Amino acid sequence: MSAKGRIARAAGLMSVATLISRILGYVKDMILARYFGATGMADVFFVAFRIPNLLRELFAEGSMSSAFVPVLTEYQTKDGKEEANRLVRATFIFILVFVGIICALGIIFAPTIVTAIAPGFLKDPEKFSNTVLLTRIMFPFLLFISLAALTMGALNTRGIFFVPALAPALLNIVTIISVLTLSMRFTNPIISVAIGVTAGGLVQFLFQVPAFFRQGYNLRFQISNLKSRIRHPGLKKIGMLIIPATAGMAVAQINIFVSTILASYLAEGSITYLYYSMRLIQFPIGIFGVAMGMAVLPALSEHSVRGEMEKVKEDFSFALRLLFFITVPAMIGLIALKTPIVSTLFQRGEFGYAATIGTSDALMFYSFGIWAVVGARVITATFYSMQDTKTPVKVAAAAMIINIIMSLLLMGPMKHSGLAFANAIASICNFIVLFYFLRKKLGGVGTRKIARSFAKTLLASAVMGIAGWFVIGSGLWAKSGHDMEKALYLGAAITVCGGIYMLFACLLKSEEMGYIIDKARQKMWRKDAD
Repeated sequence: MSAKGRIARAAGLMSVATLISRILGYVKDMILARYFGATGMADVFFVAFRIPNLLRELFAEGSMSSAFVPVLTEYQTKDGKEEANRLVRATFIFILVFVGIICALGIIFAPTIVTAIAPGFLKDPEKFSNTVLLTRIMFPFLLFISLAALTMGALNTRGIFFVPALAPALLNIVTIISVLTLSMRFTNPIISVAIGVTAGGLVQFLFQVPAFFRQGYNLRFQISNLKSRIRHPGLKKIGMLIIPATAGMAVAQINIFVSTILASYLAEGSITYLYYSMRLIQFPIGIFGVAMGMAVLPALSEHSVRGEMEKVKEDFSFALRLLFFITVPAMIGLIALKTPIVSTLFQRGEFGYAATIGTSDALMFYSFGIWAVVGARVITATFYSMQDTKTPVKVAAAAMIINIIMSLLLMGPMKHSGLAFANAIASICNFIVLFYFLRKKLGGVGTRKIARSFAKTLLASAVMGIAGWFVIGSGLWAKSGHDMEKALYLGAAITVCGGIYMLFACLLKSEEMGYIIDKARQKMWRKDAD
């Protein structure tokens, strides 16, 4: 199979698994919306969850993708699987010690952390103390998710993508079960969500262990030679790469925390509107952007180790064009159908029409930056494959400054929607500058071909969005309930929009549409031959 085929297949498998996880995530969010609405209690959980979620990005999934996978690929390519296995064991020991200490410190200093990220809560002692309690309950989640990220990176390096991508679904399942079975047992029902998050992180790690062991990895270590294992040269190399990568992840997450801090001074419910709208844009970002970034990283890393830079350029261009072809229509669709989507998913129980409007407004402004966020994922993965983790962090730092300035300028006139729009503007600036530096580093990446492809995709998506906006007009979305009617109506509209997009993509002779059609035909021919 060609490199393009492997990348597309890996991205496809990860997208399917991520889709399952995201659907379960929305089921979880629907349950949370029904039980807790857009109330102060919901704000408490979402602020508390931002803390371990930030650290997950810093020390777990983000850093593993950026530093662990390229170095492990290098050892596996040059020194063989046994040496790669030793590096995995050394990393496992390091995570237990280092992340374990971070968790302990987080539990101890939880009041200080909550004060820093939600100073507006200090005026309400009960709200503040509940946020501290939930933060302490969820801090062990960081250790479990870090171990899950280790197994994920190790499996990706061996070409195993589906199981690691499916593992996050277990986190959502466990959280749902916890809310449904434990919420009535606590005076403060929101505690059940925090317990579910922590237990779900553990299950997410354990789910991957059987596949991890089948690939020849093991986590055995002896106390007597613990010191020598931690001194593995590969671990030191990971550490050198992970420092700027972690800084880059920190900068990216600060954008979210800026919104949280500023939103804590806005009307009650603002944090919740931003949370649910962010969850919705994470659907295409997670299914396509993250999946493509993770799928392309091992292939790009192998090309870089072998010095095959032309193949790096070719695979990068292909991944970015295919990614835009899928995510740009998703972005336009979210903008055109924002209110029906929010109403269908969340408007029930304590989550009323006012909350739907607040969330859909933020969703529209967040959506403007989706294409840039997913594009930056692929560019960053390309830098990481060449073991350059410094350039992305420098660019992300500049984007963070833009986000802070625009947030302060826009939150007055636009309220929480201004915070969402500031995030989109910063994301677009981040992508443009990253693309410039990658093009300069590689000596060209086929910019004109990428631009032509993007223009065709945007035009087909715009036609689709206009059609969707006309099709979806209805007074149904202001009403609570009517779940089945809403779901059928919205599903039909999305189907029509998808058909219109593919039709216009074919009329515009999109290369990506042609590639997908060719692959589908090849698969059908193989089935007929069998």
